[in-house]
Amino acid sequence: MAHRQRAFFVIALLAIFSAASLVLAVSVGSLTVSFSDVFHALFGPFFSGQETSNTAIEVVRNLRLPRALAAFACGGLLAMAGALMQVLLRNPLADPYVLGVSGGASLGALGAMLFGLPLIFLHGGAFIGALIAVLLVFGLARGDGSWTRARLLLTGVIVAAGCGAVITLILTIAPEQQLRGMLFWLMGDLSHAGSPSWALIVLVVGLLATLPFSRDLNLLARGDLTAQSLGVSVSRLRLVVYGLSALFTAVAVTTTGNVGFVGLIVPHWVRLVLGNDQRVLLPAVVLAGGTLLTLADTLARTIVAPLQLPVGVLTALIGVPVFLYFLARDSRNHQGGAA
Repeated sequence: MAHRQRAFFVIALLAIFSAASLVLAVSVGSLTVSFSDVFHALFGPFFSGQETSNTAIEVVRNLRLPRALAAFACGGLLAMAGALMQVLLRNPLADPYVLGVSGGASLGALGAMLFGLPLIFLHGGAFIGALIAVLLVFGLARGDGSWTRARLLLTGVIVAAGCGAVITLILTIAPEQQLRGMLFWLMGDLSHAGSPSWALIVLVVGLLATLPFSRDLNLLARGDLTAQSLGVSVSRLRLVVYGLSALFTAVAVTTTGNVGFVGLIVPHWVRLVLGNDQRVLLPAVVLAGGTLLTLADTLARTIVAPLQLPVGVLTALIGVPVFLYFLARDSRNHQGGAA
């Protein structure tokens, strides 16, 4: 009972932080908007029955709110993809960025951009690229039927390097007028995110589709044999997780560009607080991931205003030292166990 109350309290707290991060995102910037104007921009028509032509309110509705919602949705998608990969591989260092899945999605999307294809092909190319990267990393790392953390990370690095080489080739041959946009998009840029509707729909539907598998994921975390003996179809569950992880990563990449380490650090932080029960962990990582990327994007567009930093730069500055810390701690734990 105490664990349930703690989980409810943490999720409620994360929900409050999420709402606060969105309010902060639409309030600050080159034009500061008061909280009363934010309230009128978001809820005014429901109470007054008429639109307000205030410039600040137009900035909130048409510029900042769509960008903030896109950041929240993509942060939640990347965090959920990372949490699913970590359960599937029983590896706390698994992450769409580290394992090259984001690189595969970026490669597919950049290929569509290079040929000037419509938006639907951009999303489709990113999904196909992410799925191919997932299958390559997991398939090659498995090798003789079992994988180790070192083999998995090495395979992910190799796949990411291969995707990076092809991306460099695309950037080399791309027309000059497309090059700057491609570079900012690769670093993670929300200034041209567009409508967040698609990302929000995938986030909500994806979470609702994943929660029924929470019990099976909990059993899978104990090992394939244990899960199979308790009635879990491991092969089918793997395919579902592969597909969902690729879809979440592809949607996030096509919306925000290549943003790294959200799927690594957020599940770790949440797991330390709530444990490894996926029924609680998955909703919590969605809220925490969305909050983190929303705050990072707000900082990215205000820290050196009027210039805007790519949000991927800030997440990398946070994620790299955290990843190195986790890697060092993992090595110490293995040495301690061997001793």
